[in-house]
Amino acid sequence: MTAVRSVGIVGTGFAGAAAAILLAEAGVQVELFDAKEDVGALGSGITIQGNACRALVRLGVWDEVQRRSYPFEELGLRAPDPQGTVIAVLPDVKTGGPDLPATIGMYRPDLARILVERAEAVGARIRWGARVEGLVQQGDEVELTWHDADGLHREHFDLVIGADGLHSTVRALLGIDVQPRRNGMGIWRAFVPRPAEVTRTDLVYGGPSYIAGYCPTSEDHIYAYLVEDAQDRSTLSPAEQVATMRRLAESYHGPWDEIRESLGDDSRVNYTWFTEHLIDGPWNRGRVVVIGDAAHSCPPTIAQGAAMSLEDALVLAELLIDADAIDDALWQRFTERRLPRARTIVEASKQLANWLLAHDRDADVPGLMHRVTAVVGLPA
Repeated sequence: MTAVRSVGIVGTGFAGAAAAILLAEAGVQVELFDAKEDVGALGSGITIQGNACRALVRLGVWDEVQRRSYPFEELGLRAPDPQGTVIAVLPDVKTGGPDLPATIGMYRPDLARILVERAEAVGARIRWGARVEGLVQQGDEVELTWHDADGLHREHFDLVIGADGLHSTVRALLGIDVQPRRNGMGIWRAFVPRPAEVTRTDLVYGGPSYIAGYCPTSEDHIYAYLVEDAQDRSTLSPAEQVATMRRLAESYHGPWDEIRESLGDDSRVNYTWFTEHLIDGPWNRGRVVVIGDAAHSCPPTIAQGAAMSLEDALVLAELLIDADAIDDALWQRFTERRLPRARTIVEASKQLANWLLAHDRDADVPGLMHRVTAVVGLPA
């Protein structure tokens, strides 16, 4: 017997959809609430490492993900010179095990849609356009209040999961005073046709940007990105965004010459600031818990954000399914399994970003990455 019969999940992102899949498969009544009107996801692409691939296998979506992604086993480093010279090709660590790719690239909205459709297929109900406004815990129940086009509604659940992202409403309703902090970097991303020679992620450190990189997402497309000092880019028109990214890319060559020329109105150029935060203690308050970006975030310098969100959901669902009751012992097990691992990723991502900000040429990046892969190579 599982510890819950009904669960409300706020947010349909990676963490929320993953938790919904596993709980619904176990026979739990699951309802997801999202203020958005549909599954649309911000961003152009996403880099997914082996431990996240392992989670996608468990969620029953791996076959579809394989059809919609691009696998690779190496990481390239290029120089910021006129030729875009390859200076090193490093084997990626297969953190998901020998039978899975070391890394895949994918169009981020495709992954979001695959997970949501899987959640619906196994029985989860999704309420789009539902804005959560209140949580009241009463004994063994949580009353969740939300508002949609039809007015105000209330429903009771055995448990509520807040998987509603960086600026989590659930986190605020719980009174957890932890907010994402900007770290001083901003990133331009674009979705463009794949140059024939791009078969892996290549990174360039140096030049006018901290990082110039790209990741193949399919046979036909890649996403390209440039990391700069964070600036207010909110006043730029779409055409000005494209022009700005083109200008920053002028210092990078090799495949960047073709990438730069392909940037246009259909490139879905977007700009965001890097953030970091961690709830450094239990992520629950009674029968309400936050996971994923609601609980932690970090600069995407080691490409583990999605993996950590998926792992949060898998561990929480496993504990709820195997337990007979929601009690302090359950929450202690959850904290012990997730907090140290999340802390390792957040701190490592911050450290790498700080080294870049400080232009530290003596930074022990290989040592840091070895420590990270040693952790994420173990099942969550």
